[in-house]
Amino acid sequence: MNIRTIIIEHKEIAQNAIKLALQQYTSIEVVRTFSDGFEAIDYINNCKPDVVFLNTKVKHLTGFEIIEKTSLDIKPLFVFISSYNEYAAKAFDYLVFDFILKPYSSNRFHKTVKNIISYKKKEILLNTQKNLENILSVIKQDSVDSKKITIKSGNKISFLNVNEIKYVAASGYYVEIFTEHKKHLLRESLSSLFKRLNSPKFIRIHRSTIVNSDFIEEIITSNYGENDVKIIDVKPTFRVSKSFKKEFHEFVGVK
Repeated sequence: MNIRTIIIEHKEIAQNAIKLALQQYTSIEVVRTFSDGFEAIDYINNCKPDVVFLNTKVKHLTGFEIIEKTSLDIKPLFVFISSYNEYAAKAFDYLVFDFILKPYSSNRFHKTVKNIISYKKKEILLNTQKNLENILSVIKQDSVDSKKITIKSGNKISFLNVNEIKYVAASGYYVEIFTEHKKHLLRESLSSLFKRLNSPKFIRIHRSTIVNSDFIEEIITSNYGENDVKIIDVKPTFRVSKSFKKEFHEFVGVK
């Protein structure tokens, strides 16, 4: 863990004192020191340090103005080191991480640093967890989108991406699986294949027909209230049977 830290102090002796105290922590890296408030703001907004130790008053600006002018969505941890106790309440109104009153003991200073390190460790763990959840979500989605089923033909087994299936029709003891460019014949019941597809894209509209909703072009309703499904680039339409009509209407959002 590398916690990039800057110090904003108008007195060089104070800068050096803070730097010296931070040197014993291998996870803390003091990347810059500043006495000028405007220079410090430019650096913060462009280089995004993790922690900022600052006085309540520096050259050209107050520490509060520096915080106000920090335009980052996620601000660094600000730690005030000041001789003026009256600024403490105001500092915490600005949601600073800590306020150290001068003169301070080494124990007081190191307690703050240890709290910073502990906080950053927890932050890293939380970010890691979020990133892992995002990765798993993508993997899960990819798994759904790229789900494949096996098709055995003779002594060969092929793998068919379910997204390529336009519709499936029962044919005796077999099912015919139709894709954009090919028909696959599979010795399996329609019910068994429907369970294997296991995708919200597919809907059974007849005891002999399953369709992929991604390829539905039109739903045609006759004067008698019967529904036919038109699949993209397929000439015959497919009748929705009475047994599956209610489920199909719920599926496509038709009342």
